[in-house]
Amino acid sequence: MANVVNILFVDISVLMFISLAHTQNNLVFQPSYIIVNGPRATSLLLGNTSDISLNLRTVSPSNTTGNIASPSCVSEATQWVLTKEQVGKTAVQVQLRLDKSLRLCGENETDTDCCPKPLCVLETLQVSACVGGTPQASLLIQAKIHALLVSANTGFGNKTVIPNQVYQPLGSCPCDLTLRACDVRCCCDKDCSIEDLKLFASHCLPGPFGGQVSPAPDYQCSVQSSENSPDWFPFLCVNSPPENNPYLGLFYQGNTITSKPGPSFQMPVLSAPQPVNIYIQGSPILTTNDQYFMIPQKILGQCVNNAPVAFLKNFKVECVTLLRSCPTGSPLLTGPTDLRTRVKNGQGGDVVVDVTDEVAIDSSQFISSTDAFSDEGLVCENVTLALDYKVYWKGNGITSITLTRTVGTITLNSSVALTTRYSAVFLNGDVMGEPNSGNPGYQVGRPVIAGIVDTLDNNTGSVQRTSVNLWKPVSDGLCSTAEMKPVLFGENSTSGCLLPVSQQNLTQCNLLRETVASLQAALITATLVAKSGNPDPLTMTDWVNVGFVTQNSTAMEDSISSCQGVPSHQHIHVWSLITGMVEGIPQREIQALQVSYSLSPWTLECGGGDVSSCVDPVVTQLFPITSSVTFTDIPINTGPPKTRFQINFTEYDCDRNDVCWPELAFPITKYYKGELYSQSLAKGLILVFFFITASILGTPWRQIRQVWK
Repeated sequence: MANVVNILFVDISVLMFISLAHTQNNLVFQPSYIIVNGPRATSLLLGNTSDISLNLRTVSPSNTTGNIASPSCVSEATQWVLTKEQVGKTAVQVQLRLDKSLRLCGENETDTDCCPKPLCVLETLQVSACVGGTPQASLLIQAKIHALLVSANTGFGNKTVIPNQVYQPLGSCPCDLTLRACDVRCCCDKDCSIEDLKLFASHCLPGPFGGQVSPAPDYQCSVQSSENSPDWFPFLCVNSPPENNPYLGLFYQGNTITSKPGPSFQMPVLSAPQPVNIYIQGSPILTTNDQYFMIPQKILGQCVNNAPVAFLKNFKVECVTLLRSCPTGSPLLTGPTDLRTRVKNGQGGDVVVDVTDEVAIDSSQFISSTDAFSDEGLVCENVTLALDYKVYWKGNGITSITLTRTVGTITLNSSVALTTRYSAVFLNGDVMGEPNSGNPGYQVGRPVIAGIVDTLDNNTGSVQRTSVNLWKPVSDGLCSTAEMKPVLFGENSTSGCLLPVSQQNLTQCNLLRETVASLQAALITATLVAKSGNPDPLTMTDWVNVGFVTQNSTAMEDSISSCQGVPSHQHIHVWSLITGMVEGIPQREIQALQVSYSLSPWTLECGGGDVSSCVDPVVTQLFPITSSVTFTDIPINTGPPKTRFQINFTEYDCDRNDVCWPELAFPITKYYKGELYSQSLAKGLILVFFFITASILGTPWRQIRQVWK
């Protein structure tokens, strides 16, 4: 679609080389005459450019001779900005830039930074190169620039505003194809001015493409035609505003969409630190030389060696590094002096990180690949295996920082997958700040808050926070090395670990069942669970008891190499209820939490050609121990249950039937907004009159009179 006004931005940049015939004492503009249609113009001044000055003024031809006045070394105020840049020993780049907006002024607009007419700039400029007050060369520029056809209320932000589709269909002007420009014959284009519309007002695009996306329904009086409409159409047609049409119900509620940047493979560049007087939650911690305080962390799932530490933001990460040789730099090889960083405390002073070293006796727990771990090979000493920071804070400042550095010796033959651990916790005194999981209701994806009654805290009966956990297997997947992960609200999950069991263990079934039960019980040590995401530790009404389903105490019939009733699966069932809305967000509370166990028999598998575990009582087999959590929403009872008649009989149900007899008189009620109430009432009474007249004059009334006679 062609625009009404074609806008051409010309950026003329001419690079000329000095020929051998030119002397360095001559000055000349190349080119010396320019015609521009855009807001920029560029030329080169060649020759001896030392001690020159550039002067800009507006000139006009003489009325008598038609010639331009001679160059002058006196500058005048113009709407252009003149700049120069040395690009060589004998060349200067001269550039002019229009210091004015090319936006077309709107009606009754008082802003002067716009174009009052479509032809915005029409003038001739003269640039004089002077040495000691004497002109040496001149440049003439003829500017003819048209204004941009941009609406005054056009948004320039990064948000796309979608209209409310309840009252205006999405895509109300499909022929508007060019952003911030008027499209020819598109009469619904908001970018077209009144002058533009006059050019093609009688040739607007018809149909939905031209903006008629909501055609008038057939019952509108305005759509009557002498060819197709019956005689009774004027009596039964409806005069309704065009905004009230049956197409509006096909669209959803509009919203504002913020554009998101696309993915990038570039490494993110940290902005320069901004000096702060005090720390607030989430602000980066700075060193005394105004640099970020860095600790290895995970960003977008990847480990980053240098990541800023945020105030009052706890974290604990693990990073896996493949070593083929001994490390030579940070963070795997660090010294105490490198870690004793001086950090701003947020109160005008500073604190120094206090470093304490610990030596790991067994480094195997930090090594993921067991095949490369050997007593022979390259020995790497003093490898940093863990960095654990404790930041003590009070108010908006830091009182002290302690660091526990764990080092160890790594032996490798070819390569080793080393798992290092980094953590930082913020402590107010000796208490670590624990974030809430919602305010007030739980947020999906936040940890479920559990608690234990602290009877040792001066008998105050306060609740000590803890968590409800699931298995989190690592490396080899064994329960001995497995970790725990908290249960996240609203997210069903299943996990587990493996327990080595030998034939000798299966001869002591009671001990085996107790061992498995103790492992499962370690996942949930709490006796209470918080109803909401921000419970009060001193208010017992904010907590509910954790329910445990007791197991049957019947005697188990165990046999050789087989144990019955092993509690191998632990299931956590959480019931939640929506108790209200805050700013349109449902607030969920936990009503009950129940822990149950599934019993299963454990028997050694001797098939498949591997019978060593059945022959040798010490050889083990791996048995799974699992845990899971399920969340169930309790439905809200909005009323009494429906009767069988209401369920089966739908003739008078307007929600499940196209014909709604209870709303037969709706047009004559005050809720009908299609036309004036007085008009609808008058038409309704006329219909009642005709109905009574037809009844009196019809066959039933004649039969009644015959019977009466």
